[in-house]
Amino acid sequence: MEYTTLGRTGLNVSRMGLGCGGPSRLGMQTGRTAADAETVVREALALGVNFIDSAEAYGTEEIVGRAIAGTPRDQVILSTKAGVKRDDRQSTAAEYRGRVEACLRRLGTDYIDVFHVHGVAVADYAYARDELAPVLAAMRQEGRVRFIGITETFGWDPSHAMLQQAIHDPVWDVMMVGFNVLNQSARERVLASTQRQDVGTLCMFAVRRALTRPEVLREQVLELIGKGLVDAAGLDPDDPLGFVVTEGGAESVTDAAYRFCRWEPGLDVILSGTSSVEHLRENAASLARGPLPESVAQRLRDLFARVDSVSGN
Repeated sequence: MEYTTLGRTGLNVSRMGLGCGGPSRLGMQTGRTAADAETVVREALALGVNFIDSAEAYGTEEIVGRAIAGTPRDQVILSTKAGVKRDDRQSTAAEYRGRVEACLRRLGTDYIDVFHVHGVAVADYAYARDELAPVLAAMRQEGRVRFIGITETFGWDPSHAMLQQAIHDPVWDVMMVGFNVLNQSARERVLASTQRQDVGTLCMFAVRRALTRPEVLREQVLELIGKGLVDAAGLDPDDPLGFVVTEGGAESVTDAAYRFCRWEPGLDVILSGTSSVEHLRENAASLARGPLPESVAQRLRDLFARVDSVSGN
């Protein structure tokens, strides 16, 4: 496992992070048991993953708390989140503090390394910055939160409108940003600024449905071609990214997708979610491989250079 520094936090984090949400939620969405989910977390730790990301909304914080109970606390970087709204209204500062304290209890820890305001929409950004971030700042003074982060709603905001506002405010130590082969718009719109300002970054959506299911990928690419955003020349309509295997030597499109994100300048941690130990190991192997050949990586950059409207989900 490779490690890096998470921006100005100074935290030494694994390049692979275990994502405990997404479509699987450690398998809790797909029929696995809580014991199975705890086994996945422990296997991640055994592989050298020290960055674990959960959230109030995922329902996996208690699983994470039980799974890490036997590991020295300073060997695990815990990231969790709570959104601006609850019950369809914005939480007050007092309510938000209570929600953060509930996250601490579920995780069974005295402090959270990175606490994010979760899935912030453009319309809620000012409230998140002015009303909720000060709650986290106060809890940082108390030693209960170490660093403050913010995450976007990539599925609804694939052009990063919210983060383009957030990057101008120094309150955020860490940002979770959507980035993948199909939508690389964060490169200029977010990552150029985070690198200048030494803001830590977490990559979500590195691999979603379109990069694991050939039929979804075909449909997505054909739609982008139809909109004039992708040039069809030289593409096999039945296997539009097949060249990453035939020319790039990747094990699969999914393998290439993880490696493409892992070697993108400005992305610190690549989050990977899974419901099984076997799949976890496959993802770890992909992220441990070297970069794609530059000719293939550049072809991917050129191919999707104009896309900022899809998330790959």
